[in-house]
Amino acid sequence: MWLNISAAPFLLTGFPGLEIFHPWISISFFVIYVSILLSNGTLLFLIREDHTLHEPMYYFLAILAATDLVVTLTTMPTVLGVLWLDHRVISHEACYFQAYLIHSLSIVESGVLLIMAYDRFIAIRNPLRYTSILTNAKVVKIGLGVLMRGFILIVPIIITLSGFPYCKSHVLSHAFCLHQDVIKLACADITFNRIYPIVLVSLTGFLDSVLIIISYILILNTIMGIASGKERAKALNTCVSHISCVLVFYVTVTGLTLIHRFGKYVPHIVHIIMSYIYFLFPPFMNPIIYSIKTKQIRNGINHLLSFHRI
Repeated sequence: MWLNISAAPFLLTGFPGLEIFHPWISISFFVIYVSILLSNGTLLFLIREDHTLHEPMYYFLAILAATDLVVTLTTMPTVLGVLWLDHRVISHEACYFQAYLIHSLSIVESGVLLIMAYDRFIAIRNPLRYTSILTNAKVVKIGLGVLMRGFILIVPIIITLSGFPYCKSHVLSHAFCLHQDVIKLACADITFNRIYPIVLVSLTGFLDSVLIIISYILILNTIMGIASGKERAKALNTCVSHISCVLVFYVTVTGLTLIHRFGKYVPHIVHIIMSYIYFLFPPFMNPIIYSIKTKQIRNGINHLLSFHRI
């Protein structure tokens, strides 16, 4: 009996009770998705084409933009499929792969924000040795390390997830697959899949946030030692974009975590909305923040726009 039921595909869910409004809701999601793709794609194009942006800071920003792009492309097909076409069916393999990408890239994004804090620390603490410390080879190694950490650490829970029988309802609570959502449907001992994510979050997201805080304590200590007030303001201004992106990421993560852990009596629709905010708000805001607060990016966009007018 378990084998037959386990073979049934999972069913994705949009906004329960609001199905009649799905076509209208899908328009706003489509606009947000297109905005994310265009803005992050533009950032990657600028960093590739503009030689003045060929510095460690912008290479790390490119990794962040690429991560946001892949997260968006991972969730967009199923979300729009549910909202536009009411296509709710997803195979087990596709679901596991989507969950793998979503959770891996979340760890990658946290890691990228950490190495961007390290980049700012080196730039302010040792400005004259900045490019000699963060050479292109070192940037590549750091980038690969962050990617490998994200994509390897998440493998154990996805492997165990794929081996479980599913004898309960196959209806998921979102329009995309999350480990914590799928695991509720398993008919097996899921102790490992409950404990491992907690340990993983502690060793990645929590540790990353602590190291980012320590980095900025050291950065502020260095800035306070600069004699010129103008130079202090200039040094601090180079960190504003990164601090804003860190706040956007960790505020949404904290909000989603609190809702899932303590929102037992919170309407289910709030859980769903918070999930979408978590996956869409950082990729939407990050390029906007860097476009507004970083002069080189702003100049590159202006040059690109003026070139197209010609």
